[in-house]
Amino acid sequence: MTDTSQAVLMNGADLARSHVDRTADRAAEFERRTGRRPCLATVLVGDDPASATYVRMKQNRCRRAGIDSRHTPLPATTSTGELIDVIRGLSADPEVHGILLQHPVPQHVDERAAFEAIDPAKDVDGVTMHSFAAMAFGLDGFDSCTPGGILRLLDAYDVDPAGRTAVVIGRSPILGRPVSALLLARDATVTTCHSRTPDLPSAVRTADIVVAAVGRPEFVRGDWIKPGAVVIDAGYNPGNVGDVAFDEAVERAGMITPVPGGVGPMTISVLLEQTVDAAFRQAGPDGTS
Repeated sequence: MTDTSQAVLMNGADLARSHVDRTADRAAEFERRTGRRPCLATVLVGDDPASATYVRMKQNRCRRAGIDSRHTPLPATTSTGELIDVIRGLSADPEVHGILLQHPVPQHVDERAAFEAIDPAKDVDGVTMHSFAAMAFGLDGFDSCTPGGILRLLDAYDVDPAGRTAVVIGRSPILGRPVSALLLARDATVTTCHSRTPDLPSAVRTADIVVAAVGRPEFVRGDWIKPGAVVIDAGYNPGNVGDVAFDEAVERAGMITPVPGGVGPMTISVLLEQTVDAAFRQAGPDGTS
């Protein structure tokens, strides 16, 4: 990678639109074959405004892609057992092809137990242990949607991780860890950093590819960035601010994702793509399953 004074912006919004258009074509093909549309079931526990907004956004994208959307709102007092029963019911419903449990759930709910109630064949958000194992071993399964969106962004901008040094800041089970696994599967040399990483700025300065997924506004400073590096900002904080100090980093990076308009739209496009994938897999070769 070469030095640059102004980074190329990795436009996830435009890429996601073309991606959703291709998904819509595949959804229409599924409907022609089977007489029904792919169906994504969303489950929201409580009334967190941000989560409700995300669910509405996903429903709107479903309509654009020709995917049916079934929403199950649950009160904030819902217990883990009650939530698991709902998810198991959706898992058993042949009309539902994909299931999305909007996270985070209220603190009293065991989120991991709820995720594991999702049938792996319908885990289009890539949150189960089955999906993580499939990602780690390069087997058929579903990507965690944000990591999957990040890899598709890299591909669209001809960034090959093979032989490059990648630093992932964050180790959450739905972002940091799976994106590390996907980059490793692409032959990158991956360092996963977190709150106990000593001298984090020095670690980041080694990276050809930086993925910021720490959930702290403008945490990654511009002088941490190796000149010419690819910077993927997977954070979203109040005020449309990412995890990277954009105005500083854009002067050193070779490529960088904006916030908003970078990783976020790709996350939803992967969710829709994987819902259609799940529908085809469940229908089988004759379209009758």
